[in-house]
Formats: sequence, structure tokens, C-alpha cells
Amino acid sequence: MRPEILYSLFKPLTSLPGIGTRNAKLVARIVGGEHVVDLLWHLPSGLIDRSFQPEIKDAPAGRVATLSIKVDRHVPAPNRRLPYKVLCSDHTGTAELVFFHARPEWLEQVLPVGEERVVSGKVEHYRGVVQITHPDHIGPLEDRESLAGIEPVYPLTQGLSPKTLNRAMAAALDTLPDVAEWLDSAHLAREGWTPWRAALRAVHRPAGQHDIDALAAPRRRLAYDELLANQLAMALVRAHMRRQGGRVTASDGTARTRAEAALPFTLTAGQNQALSEILADMSSDRRMLRLLQGDVGSGKTVVAALAMLEAVGAGRQAAVMAPTEILARQHFAAITPVFEAAGAKVALLTGRNKGAPRRRLLEDLAAGRIDALVGTHALIQDDVAFADLALVVVDEQHRFGVAQRLQIAAKGRSTDVLVMTATPIPRTLTLMAYGDLDISRLTEKPAGRKPIDTRTLPLTRLDEVLDGVGRAIGSGPDGGRRVFWVCPLVAESEALDLAAAEERFGALERRFPGRVGLVHGRMKGPEKDAAMAGFAEGRTAILVATTVIEVGVDIPEATVMVIEHAERFGLAQLHQLRGRIGRGAEASTCLLLYGGGMTATARERLKILRETEDGFRIAEEDLRLRGAGEILGTRQSGLPAFRIADIAAHGDLMETARDDAALILEKDGGLTSARGEALRVLLYLFERDAAVAYARSG
Repeated sequence: MRPEILYSLFKPLTSLPGIGTRNAKLVARIVGGEHVVDLLWHLPSGLIDRSFQPEIKDAPAGRVATLSIKVDRHVPAPNRRLPYKVLCSDHTGTAELVFFHARPEWLEQVLPVGEERVVSGKVEHYRGVVQITHPDHIGPLEDRESLAGIEPVYPLTQGLSPKTLNRAMAAALDTLPDVAEWLDSAHLAREGWTPWRAALRAVHRPAGQHDIDALAAPRRRLAYDELLANQLAMALVRAHMRRQGGRVTASDGTARTRAEAALPFTLTAGQNQALSEILADMSSDRRMLRLLQGDVGSGKTVVAALAMLEAVGAGRQAAVMAPTEILARQHFAAITPVFEAAGAKVALLTGRNKGAPRRRLLEDLAAGRIDALVGTHALIQDDVAFADLALVVVDEQHRFGVAQRLQIAAKGRSTDVLVMTATPIPRTLTLMAYGDLDISRLTEKPAGRKPIDTRTLPLTRLDEVLDGVGRAIGSGPDGGRRVFWVCPLVAESEALDLAAAEERFGALERRFPGRVGLVHGRMKGPEKDAAMAGFAEGRTAILVATTVIEVGVDIPEATVMVIEHAERFGLAQLHQLRGRIGRGAEASTCLLLYGGGMTATARERLKILRETEDGFRIAEEDLRLRGAGEILGTRQSGLPAFRIADIAAHGDLMETARDDAALILEKDGGLTSARGEALRVLLYLFERDAAVAYARSG
């Protein structure tokens, strides 16, 4: 139950003056919600200074001015194309107020002849006459003092006027409840922060440009509140999962040892460390909730496979859930030989399994005849039942919602959960997206991998690139190296002027007949599989692709990556694409082809990529260049979208919030103290209602 003190903030937007049903839809579109509190999280993006109050003769062109005037005469427009003018004056001169497509009766009402008014807007000089076109404000003289100050400017949408939004915002600020302080008093004093209500008013009523800056004290206070709500909610969920207890999963190690002996390489120190952390979690009576974070090609899949064999060796089952069919099949192909070496059975389940074969697979799974199941979100369907599921591996968690992670875990009893991501993300973002998990990191590449030679070239040198590709693939049907050729779009787009995948495929096929394959997101599954198989088996030497190959495709023979219009891709995405090569013992080359008119940011992205292959450094740079939402794709269901906090600006606050949340739950797990009660209000304020239920009672 939401506390009564917050009721006024969760009223509908239509409870505010000037916000009817039509306007409520427009406001909801820009603020991301339908309640008063959603409007309050909509912060100013700029401000207008209306404090300049010159006399008419001293009003300079190009400045916003607030003038006190007497209305002298209305000059209606002779036709609709010409403006309606209102002539006015003060003791120093005359001015014109100009209106296009105005209603004369309304103008006569707000600007009656002979009356004094205060008007505010941007001054223009036209043929020596001072003019204000469509003044922002018109009112009686007594408005002058309230008007002549700093006015916040909010992001708007078509059909919504600043006046309407400002009026609604003023009413919303008047309803702010006086909540009990949820922050530690020593922390508040150290940061010099005001109480919540004062901080929220300060960001909406700025005294100057510094007040709307992300680093201003009121904004930092509000950002910290949001980050603390996020971290506290995750800590409560984590504590709840832990309290459910785990089951000890420990084998005699035979299956694992057999599989490891059959590997064509030895595990790196990082892989051994991560595996020992995972096995320690599995053998404890606490439930495992762990993130295995590793750069592209760092060998996460083999670590996961060995952990799965620990479950199988203990007489139980394991599952892997991947976000796409290509990735699920890739995992299946990688895990199968490891399982075969250990004498264990692994199966694949995707949306493509139909009819009798699917029924037989599900019967075998429920009877325990299948040791491990690899698949897409088809795994969470109701009719998928395991005999005894011990371990769930969720790959690329940010493509799934947390709810889906819990759904697959619910297929077993006290199931251990291992989340994997090949998207290196900075520590602050790891806390934001995966704050409920313990973290293992793989930071080194497997032995024998050579550095990738990354070069940038203008698209004008395309002929040289094609000559180089010809030399790389050799002349024989199976000889030479293999080449990924990445295009940003599937079909021609004049607007973006990008080389389309289908067009590039046609051009390459004419030059290298019979040796080029094509894969893109609009193809049906079997077509995609056939194209990938043709490339993997060497029947084609060049694979033209869109970014469907970004994650998980593992073809050691591919040693050349060409990315067209590399300046249009994000840094992390370029790093992911580059990670598809350099997976064998051969030296590899990545060519980043760029078009004309590159932005400074795009140039910097390509420079960073040339300098380093360290995914974690690249992720930090990406955060600096693009911000958190772009890196994680906050539209994805698995991530919280922050309304006030900006991770690039407030990363230090995230670290503090995590420590604060841990300390709070250590001292007061049930949130029953005075501060605990206030923190419950904070959780409800930021709509983390579900987490409140996880607070221990007493």
C-alpha cells in the first residue's frame, strides 16, 4: 500500500490546472507517465532571464526584455497573410506587438486600448521600430515583479505550450508533501544538501544557469535519492532470493575433469578463477546469483559449460537461455563437444521446434534423459518442465527482463543463476543493471589469440579494400581466409545514404562469383542458418551481414572484418563486431571504412578503437561519449530508466548508494526504524513498490 503522504503526487495529471484530457496525453508523452510525480521528474533543459526591464528606447534587438507599456491602438490585418499589430508606448517611445493568425476578439480582451500592461518576449528592430512578435507573456502591471525573473525552459512536444506546462508545474510544486528525511544526516551535512522538497523546488525554480547543471547540489541530491531507491530495491530483491536458500550442488568432478582434458587449450588464470567462484557458490547452501562479465572472446561459454557439468555430475540438470536463435545455436554448437567428452547429453529448444519432435524432447527433459537444454525464451514456456534443474545460465541478460530471468529460474527449486554478458560495461553501469548479482570478470583473452590490427580508411579507397579482400580469400573454393563485411542497413535508404547489405552483396557476388553469402535480420531462421553454415564450412568466403552477427558468432577461420560507414556505429557495437574475428591462431585485420562529414565524436570513437582492444576501457570511453542510456539501451526491458540521475555525471553517487543500501539492510533489514520507514516512502516515490514487500518483517 502506497503511503498516504504520497497520494497527492500520484494523482492523475488531469488534477492539475490547465491539463485536460487532451493536454494530459501530450504531457504524458514527454514526461513518461500519467501522474503528478512524473511531471515533477521532468527537469528544465534551459532558462530564460526576464529580469531585463528597459524602457522602450533602450530595448536592444536580440534580447528578451520585460516592458511596461500603454496600449494605444489596434491595427487589424487587411488579409490573413499579414500580421495583426498592436501599437503601444511608454514615455520614451513607441513599440509594436505583432501577431500572426491571431483572433482579434482575444487580442482586444488581453490588450484593451488605453490600458497599461506588462509584456515580455524577444525584441526585434524592424525599420527602426521596436517589435515583439507573439510576446511570451501579457499581463496586468502587478505581474511585473513575478514575471521579471528567471523562467525555466522545459522540453516540449507539438501542441503543448510553455505557459500550460509552467502553470501545471507550479501547481505540482505547491502540492509537494513534507516527507521525513530518508538520507543519513551526516551524509547530508557533508554534501551540503537541502531537504528533498527544497531540492526539488530549487531545480524547478533556478536562480541562474548553474542551478540546472547536472552537478548542482539540488540536482545531485535528487539523483542520489533515485540511485539509492534503485540500489536499495535491488539489495532487497537479492536478500529475498538469498533467504529462499539454495541447494548444495557438488559432484565428484569426474564429468568436469573429462571435459577439461578434451579441450584443445588450457583454461586461463581468469577462467580458472571465475570457475572456482561459481563452483564455490554452487556447493554452498546459499543460492547463486552471479554475473560472469567478460570481453568478446574471453572464453565465458567454456566456463559456463564446465559449471553446467558440475550440476550434471551431481545428478541434476542445467539450462542456457540466449536472446536470439543464432546465439542459442552457437552456444549449442560450442557446448555439445564439451558435453560429449563428459558423456552427457545436451539438447536445443527454439521456437522452431514443432510437433512430435518437440513433444519427445520435452518428455525426455521431464524424465531427466536430457542433462542440459540450450534455447531462446522458448525455455520459459509453460509446457517446458525439467526433472531437476540446478543451474540456469542467462546469456546477454540486458536483452531480457529481470522477470524472464526469474521465470526460467522458477523451473527448478532454489535454482542457481549465472548471468553472462559479452558487453563490457563500466562499474557504475554494472551496479545499475546487475546490482543484485555477485560479479566475476574475465579480463584476458585465451592463450594463442593474436592482437587484431585495426585500421581506418575513407570509403573513397573502397577499390583498394576489394583488392585486399581478393588477396585474402585466395583463388580456391576452400583456400584462403574468410571475411565478414558489415553493412548498417538491409534495404536502400536515400535518407541515410548507406551502402545497403543487399546492394553490397550483389556487387561482391559479381566480383567474386559463388563465394559470397548474405545474412540479415529480415531473413527467416532456416535461411540465416544456411548462410552461416555456408560461411563456417568454407563454401562461401565472404559473409555480407547486418549487425545480427554482433554477438556470439564464433568462426575461427574468419580473420578479416570490413565495417562500412563505421562512423554510424556506437563504440561498444564496433567493439562487439570486431570481436567476431581474431578467434583463431591467425593474425586478423579490422578495416573501419568511413564516409565524409564525420563528427568529432565519431572521429574520437574510431581513434579509441584503433588504440585498444580492452573492452572495459572502451566501455568507459563510450559512457563518456554517449551516456548510459545509449550503451545499455534503456528501452530494453531488463534495465531501470533513470529520470533524474545521469550515470555519466553521477557515477560517484551510484557507488555511494550501493554502500549505503548494504549498510541500511545490515542494520535494519525490515526497514522498521524511523529512517527505515522514511526509506519505504522513498521506494514508493520511485515506484519500487515490489521491493518494499521484500523487506523483512522485524
